[in-house]
Amino acid sequence: MLDLLESFATVVELSTVNQASKRLNVSQPALSRQIARLENELGVELFVRKGKRLELTRVGQMTYEFALDVRSRQLTFLKSIADYKSEGNATVTIGASLTTLQTTLPMFVSRFMDKHPSAQLKAVTGKTHEIISLIREQKVNLGLVADAIREPGLICIPLFADHLQLVLPKYHELAKQKSWSMAQLNGLPMLLFSNGTWYRKLTDDLFRRYRIMPDIRMEIDSFEAIMRLITTCQAAALLPKSYLRQELLEHNELITVHMKELEQTERIMSLVYAEQAALNQTARQFIDETVQGATNWSRYV
Repeated sequence: MLDLLESFATVVELSTVNQASKRLNVSQPALSRQIARLENELGVELFVRKGKRLELTRVGQMTYEFALDVRSRQLTFLKSIADYKSEGNATVTIGASLTTLQTTLPMFVSRFMDKHPSAQLKAVTGKTHEIISLIREQKVNLGLVADAIREPGLICIPLFADHLQLVLPKYHELAKQKSWSMAQLNGLPMLLFSNGTWYRKLTDDLFRRYRIMPDIRMEIDSFEAIMRLITTCQAAALLPKSYLRQELLEHNELITVHMKELEQTERIMSLVYAEQAALNQTARQFIDETVQGATNWSRYV
């Protein structure tokens, strides 16, 4: 009956069987038989002829409204099917800094891929201003940046606040100490990020503010390498809270130490995309699920 309803609606919209037959690419006799068949199935007359024109009966008007509703529902259904079929093939390009790529992004990507194993995600690295330029130019679908972006034409969604925490080996001689002050970092063996990295600048600013001179044992670019070497070197490190998941700490036999002064290193992790971007279904799902995941995650950290 769907085909019959569509033929009927076309006749109504073009007012004549002649024009409707051309639109539908069928002969006039064939189209007339379709309308007669629909009337037989419904047991009513849909048209009355006035001269060369066809006018709807009352029940014909009801049938036309129903045909429009069916057409709309069919289009919505077909679009949903197309979105479903293309979901796994649609690539989502995410811009992120190298540190975000090591800390925050894996958590969200892992959750998303568990639910959408066929989705295609691609990451592009750069500094925050570079990522914002790529978003503005729509060369990436979205970005994860350690900043709150306020710029016309961009949507910025704060995900969570992050700050540095002191990390020690589980069996370090200072591990059982109840209270800490910044002065106790003076001369403490530490592993730091390499010069020029964002986190190194953050820690250097912190040390200058409190006049701290740590005993720097190593300078490393990799979060993972620092985590593995803390216990080996019996040293401490300052690492972002978002990276310090409990299973990672337990695996490396590490503990975290709360220091109020380190809350001054707070930064806002945000998800950013262009307001006018033509985002595919997968990208929109990633945004929605990342925002929800950040909400759930922040409740437990």
